Amino acid sequence: MTGILTGLRIVEGSAFIAAPLGGMTLAQLGADVIRFDDIRGGLDSDRWPITKDGRSIYWAGLNKGKRSIAVDLRHPRGRELLTALITAPGEGAGIFSTNMPARGWLAYEELAKRRADLIALNIVGARDGSAHVDYTVNAITGFPMVTGPAGHEGPVNAVAPPWDLATAYAGAMAILAAERHRRLTGQGQKIVLPLQDMALAATSALGYIGEAAVNGVDRPRYGNEIFGTFGRDFRTRDGRFVMICIFSDRHVDALAAAGGFAAAFEKIEAESGVSLKTDAGRWTARARLCAAIEPWVASLTADEVGAALRKAGALWAPYQSFGELAADRDHVLDNPMFTVLDQPGIGRYPVAASPLQFGAVPRQPPATAPTLGQHTDEILSSILGLPDHEIGRLHDDKVVGGPR
Repeated sequence: MTGILTGLRIVEGSAFIAAPLGGMTLAQLGADVIRFDDIRGGLDSDRWPITKDGRSIYWAGLNKGKRSIAVDLRHPRGRELLTALITAPGEGAGIFSTNMPARGWLAYEELAKRRADLIALNIVGARDGSAHVDYTVNAITGFPMVTGPAGHEGPVNAVAPPWDLATAYAGAMAILAAERHRRLTGQGQKIVLPLQDMALAATSALGYIGEAAVNGVDRPRYGNEIFGTFGRDFRTRDGRFVMICIFSDRHVDALAAAGGFAAAFEKIEAESGVSLKTDAGRWTARARLCAAIEPWVASLTADEVGAALRKAGALWAPYQSFGELAADRDHVLDNPMFTVLDQPGIGRYPVAASPLQFGAVPRQPPATAPTLGQHTDEILSSILGLPDHEIGRLHDDKVVGGPR
């Protein structure tokens, strides 16, 4: 099978989340993404979560479907090989993505001497060149100061790395935009994507900066309540939790039907003078809504609550642990996006393909992540045209490495 990006080749020098996830996003759409690492292993080759044997499930998850070449990055010949690989000819080639320091032999100006139409994406921490990761960037945005239970003092960090994820997908989009520009104009270019600016742009788009600047207020913590409408967690009789939301008129009616709340909702509107068909009305009356919904949820098991909400078409979801999600038939095991793969060194587990579904091109099933240097010889041979005896000499001189 071929993907919608078949014919595109990206060489990637990456670590952590944003850069490798951006490359994997393109690989899952059919691009040939070649990741290079030092023969001693990459910065993130052993990052957690890991198996009991110390193999990185994290690394495997972010590098599915890529090819791997292992090179001694300190050796002049190793650097020359990678320079040749990055700047190799071909209509869909000449694309480089990295979050490494793009200086010296990896500087765009140096690489462009070998291929003038080179496209290079450089993901950096901050626009001034200072180091940042998702957790330091998140501290700046203000989100940790509104995350957590109401009344809590001090920051609450996010467990998921939202700015790494956003930067990964923005980086993939940037590469495709630059590749289209090159096809139309023949021009290559350097793209700089600061993780910090990605976070600030998203915070601005969501209105958090505008709210503080225009209204002159700092939003307080509201715990698990969804600001500006209605949504909150509720505990069932058997100690489980469900999230129930109202985002539209239809959701009001569906929730009323599920729990028999029609009369209670009418009473809330009459006594509070608001309409539950508006976001403002639902936010204003949220305490009354919770008081009506809470006893109903608490009187039923999670399965009973779920059945009633599902039948009525309400907006809701059960809270699950990662373990429960991994065993969830609807969302994982019977989801056509997932395939149970046997990842070398790790074992068999469900792995997701791209979530994108194109009408003209079938979705590619997920592929395993490579082992370090798994494709070294075939890349040196098929792309750089090196004969077997020269590849053997490179191994003997420890300039390149094979599978680990």
